[in-house]
Amino acid sequence: MAETPARPTREQLAALVDHTLLKPESTEADVIALVAEAAELNVYAICVSPSMVAVAVDAGAARVAAVAGFPSGKHLSAIKAHEAELAVAAGATEIDMVIDVGAALAGDLDAVRADIAAVRAATSGAVLKVIVESAVLLGQGNEDLLVQACRAAEDAGADFVKTSTGFHPAGGASVRAVELMNATVGGRLGVKASGGIRTAAAAIAMLDAGATRLGLSGTRAVLDGLSST
Repeated sequence: MAETPARPTREQLAALVDHTLLKPESTEADVIALVAEAAELNVYAICVSPSMVAVAVDAGAARVAAVAGFPSGKHLSAIKAHEAELAVAAGATEIDMVIDVGAALAGDLDAVRADIAAVRAATSGAVLKVIVESAVLLGQGNEDLLVQACRAAEDAGADFVKTSTGFHPAGGASVRAVELMNATVGGRLGVKASGGIRTAAAAIAMLDAGATRLGLSGTRAVLDGLSST
């Protein structure tokens, strides 16, 4: 009989979290509060919009991730690349970019690969996470779409593949998506589960499926739930 995976401690789970604030109405005060909460919770990083990177750095954030091409992914590759470049120049050490989901759905993986490569070339030295909107790809009833998108990200030099923006109506992370992503790139790239993870049980399920990083906006509630899962 297979062994039940060990449940992470609060500290172990926190160390895998990107504490996230990407709401368009977020203010500088909100980001400053996010940084303070991140320090209190001892999370791995915070994730904010590019315009808020300098605010987060000035507030003393230990590690900052910024998004690019967010949330639609339909930006020109040159725009995504420059947005990411500016975020790194402002102090971001990680970039979470969104692919052109429509290109993936159309089977144009060359375009997806080139889009990612453009951002990779502009952000040498930064960790690059590639958001594939897994719920959209799996929603087509063809798991190979998600596999191909992950392979394109790996080919283009990504460090992680990431499930979701959390803004698409198709939904966020799922255990099946993380399992497929881990089976495709696990051991070579990280797998970030993000979007709709609101409980400790959900977070642990993602880790058990192969996630190596979690994107959470309600981090405190998830961590507090560890004592009751």
